[in-house]
Amino acid sequence: MDTRTDLVTELFSTVGRFRRTLRRSAGGPFASSGLTESQAELLRLVGRQPGISVSAAAADLALAPNTASTLVSKLSADGLLVRTPDPEDRRVGRLALTVPAQRLADASRAARRAALAEVLDGLDADDTRALAAGLQVLSDITKKLQEKRP
Repeated sequence: MDTRTDLVTELFSTVGRFRRTLRRSAGGPFASSGLTESQAELLRLVGRQPGISVSAAAADLALAPNTASTLVSKLSADGLLVRTPDPEDRRVGRLALTVPAQRLADASRAARRAALAEVLDGLDADDTRALAAGLQVLSDITKKLQEKRP
C-alpha cells in the first residue's frame, strides 16, 4: 500500500471515530431520544441553518434527495421538524425545528462542545497549534471536494 492510500484510510478512520466518540462521550438528548443518527444529523443541521432547503440539506449530509425527504416526513410527523414552502418558489421546502427539537439540538450541541472543550483544555501549546494547522488543511480539502461535487 502506498502512503497516499494509507493517508486516505487513516483520515476516514480518524474523522469517523472522532465524530462517533464525541457524540457518545457527550451523550445528551439525541443519544436518548430514540432518533437514528441520520435523523439526529438532519436536526443538528437544521438547528445550525434554519430555513435550509430540503435539497441543500440532502447535499450537505450527502444523502439522496428521496432519503432526505423520507427523513423530513418522519421528523415532521414526530413533531420535530416543520417544512414550509419557500415564498419565492413553492416547490422548494424550507426546514425549521419545532421548539422541542430546538431544545434537543441546543442541549446536544452544548454537551458536545463541553466534552470537547474539556479535552482541548488539556492540550499543550504545540498540540493546539498543530490541531489548528490540521483543521486548516481539512477546511481546504473540504472546499476542494465541494468544488468537485456535481
